[in-house]
Amino acid sequence: MDNTFYLGKGMKFPPQINPATGRFLCVEGNESVKESIYLILMTHKTERKLRPDYGCNAAGYVFNSVDATMLSMMARELEDDILHNEPRISRVDVRMDQNTKPGCLFIYIDYYIRNGNVRENMVFPFYLGEEPATEEEAYETMEDDVVE
Repeated sequence: MDNTFYLGKGMKFPPQINPATGRFLCVEGNESVKESIYLILMTHKTERKLRPDYGCNAAGYVFNSVDATMLSMMARELEDDILHNEPRISRVDVRMDQNTKPGCLFIYIDYYIRNGNVRENMVFPFYLGEEPATEEEAYETMEDDVVE
């Protein structure tokens, strides 16, 4: 039996329909936490009218010069936003890599899930100039680059 029931269950993002049942696909456990972090990173603050402090201000860094100060400020702000918006996480460490792909900043996020002392990680591609054609492309890139 899976002991991660306390992490909850929710709708998969991006929303998908199970062709056999016609119902929305759901995720649970550690995958639910990972998708929640992705939603925090993709949501601009004040975008949700009833929760104006939900999300992060990553888009505000798009046109800044990429230097050590900007990377440090962005990493600290992302850590704070993730901890503030995701109560199932106890600690977050964010690292940046700007040298892997031109025009793209890879954000490596290591996080620890409460009540289980489980360490997970994910990679979030942050495009400094031109964004991918669709949100699905960005999400697929993130899944392919996960380091475990």
